[in-house]
Amino acid sequence: MSLKKPQMVLIDVDGTLVDSVPDLAWCVDEMMRQLGRPAYGEAKVRNWVGNGVERLVRRALIGQLDGEPDETDFAKAYPVFLDLYAQNTSKRSTLYPGVQEGLEYLQSAGYKLGCVTNKAEQFTLPILKDLGIAAYFSIVVSGDTLAHKKPHPAPLLHAAEFFSVEPAHATMLGDSVSDVKAARAAGFQIICMSYGYNHGVDIHAASPDAVIDSMAELQALLESVA
Repeated sequence: MSLKKPQMVLIDVDGTLVDSVPDLAWCVDEMMRQLGRPAYGEAKVRNWVGNGVERLVRRALIGQLDGEPDETDFAKAYPVFLDLYAQNTSKRSTLYPGVQEGLEYLQSAGYKLGCVTNKAEQFTLPILKDLGIAAYFSIVVSGDTLAHKKPHPAPLLHAAEFFSVEPAHATMLGDSVSDVKAARAAGFQIICMSYGYNHGVDIHAASPDAVIDSMAELQALLESVA
């Protein structure tokens, strides 16, 4: 393992800090019902989450991970989903075990902390606030903050610039291949959570610098490196 102690840690939201699938699945199923189509259930929707809500709606309309729906169908469905999710951003979502401990450690150890997600700002800020973790982050870069989102490196580099930290001294904490690609493109280290949303593929296959099962493990991991 080639990890070095970073000056800054950027953390993803869905699948890393927050299990947001219960709300997303409820909204997908309710959207499908309003469109006169059968609902899927949470287990199926869980495999489609991780690339933002627009992608999720497109997947729901075709019932699979890859491919594109009819654009007329999408134009009808997307506003329905956005309305539903605006009212159900954090009603059923929860922090993963270990998140609070991990954030408290990072803050107390003096790491610069930012949040980088592909979730739109209108959903990101409420979920961080409602689940009581917004205050840990000095910057939140959402999916619509910049022209590009992960796996493009721009959101990570934007946060590094905000903190005046060189990419070589920065770490991304995420759960998906999109996080790994963004970190590699930005010149960051990447630590992944084993439990997140990676479409059923073991995140070890993406070769992050480390994989942990809980953010409570961050203290031991970061204190073991120079």
